[in-house]
Amino acid sequence: MTELLQYVANGLVSGGIYAIVAVGFITIYSVSKVINLAQGEFLMLGGMMTVALIGMNIPYGAAALLAVIAVTLIGVLMQKYVIAYVKKANPISLIILTIGISTLIRGVASFIWGKDAFALPPITSNEPISVAGVNIAQQSIWILLAVLIILLLLWFLMDKTILGKKINACSINPMAARLMGISPAKMSMLAFAISGATGAIAGIVIAPLSVTSYDIGVLLGIKGFSAAILGGLGNPLGAAVAAFLLGIVESLGAGYISSGMKDAIAFLVLIAVLLIKPSGIFGERSVGKGGL
Repeated sequence: MTELLQYVANGLVSGGIYAIVAVGFITIYSVSKVINLAQGEFLMLGGMMTVALIGMNIPYGAAALLAVIAVTLIGVLMQKYVIAYVKKANPISLIILTIGISTLIRGVASFIWGKDAFALPPITSNEPISVAGVNIAQQSIWILLAVLIILLLLWFLMDKTILGKKINACSINPMAARLMGISPAKMSMLAFAISGATGAIAGIVIAPLSVTSYDIGVLLGIKGFSAAILGGLGNPLGAAVAAFLLGIVESLGAGYISSGMKDAIAFLVLIAVLLIKPSGIFGERSVGKGGL
């Protein structure tokens, strides 16, 4: 029983990482209908920039904050100077465009930081905490806290603020929102900023638990996108739940079958679910036509 709980605990941590990435996908998709496959690179940049800034003797907290701000600005620039210029392109072209941006960012990161992996020091300590025989790394708790805080902040922004209502208006009917004086382009830019910030935070909190490198965003981006699809693209809560399920399935597969099969098992479950219910476990929330 303890072994099962340990696998579930490990899966929750992995799922938390996927949840942050998935929420980034959905934030952009809901407003602009763009599937941003460069989302994983936001995560990579957050971790790598923090490592680089700490190497310049900048304190940990300040380095993390500067990295989040920098990645947020990259998200804004990406929307303003690339995505907005091709707003009339079809969805397939936009997906290919974001793949190109992802490859470009990864290439630049490889050129600047090389292909070595880097580790960040833990936020608190490397000493695990034991609960009912289950060992949990303190950094894992930080990851789960980051997920919880991000989801709560996004819920508050979207449901309790005027700015969130503007974003929702643009996601439901951009033409009507424009007639009401709301700029869909600015809301789309804000969505990219939020996505960049959440991606950077994810990259910073996971770097001490594993390592970070120029290509870490590829697989994590795919896993996050899978969670978004599995939960129902357009449904943040569904994506978060699906991300945790994906993480737990992965962990159980690695523990009871083979660690080399964990990715295959996770994607097998994804395929099986989508064959049964193509709209995802929770279905897509109505997000209208969206607009850039």
